[in-house]
Amino acid sequence: MSAENVAKQFRALHRPGSPLLMPNAWDAGSAKILAELGFAAIASTSSGFAATLGRHDGDITREEALANAADLVRAVGVPVSVDLENGYADAPHDVAETVSAARELDVAGCSIEDYTGRREEPIYDAGLARERIQAAAAAAGSLVLTARCENYLHGRPDLHDTLARLQGYREAGAEVLYAPGLTDLGQIRTVCAEVDRPVNVLLVRGGPTPAELADAGVARISVGGTFAWNALSGLIQAARELLDGDTAFLARALPAREVIDSAFG
Repeated sequence: MSAENVAKQFRALHRPGSPLLMPNAWDAGSAKILAELGFAAIASTSSGFAATLGRHDGDITREEALANAADLVRAVGVPVSVDLENGYADAPHDVAETVSAARELDVAGCSIEDYTGRREEPIYDAGLARERIQAAAAAAGSLVLTARCENYLHGRPDLHDTLARLQGYREAGAEVLYAPGLTDLGQIRTVCAEVDRPVNVLLVRGGPTPAELADAGVARISVGGTFAWNALSGLIQAARELLDGDTAFLARALPAREVIDSAFG
């Protein structure tokens, strides 16, 4: 299937009120397992992938992120959207170069966020942030571009500013809008009603359920690095059991083997 058709397929999966459940894979193996389990599309996770390299989120390079995206695309036959963080650049033309490079990989979509990566000044100026999305949209071609407002993840729980930014990103050409960290169901309803674009919401502990988000008008639900943390949690538990002389982890591994064997062919 051509890249344009893959993007078209991905775009059609965004239905407000009947959201796409889009898990985040961190390598080819996890992507194959998620596709085997029936997910219609998959996203990468910058934090989950960074963990495979023994690093924190934000500590991977553009080249590493693109190589990971290529691995996911090769692994599965469903649309893949790649987390490009802040485009690995400040300047709009450099962000466009990152998106152009992703487009060459036959991904279905990508996301660009307005987090600078700098603790002292975490969010880009609104004007520059919009210019960055405009440049990304121009470079995206048929790709589904998701614009992320990171206010709520970085100590700026300002719904008014978040809405203004998301609306600016929509006007700049973003097709999907995303404010990770937004958990209040009333605020999520407001965003869905006011931005006139499909909205992605990140599932978080104690936050709204998928059913509640569907009722609020959300079009896509993702999990960020949580699946990766669940996998690592299982590793930590099994390792601690072995250190204690306990072999309970051996039995827990059995149910996964059938799915894994099927996924890996």
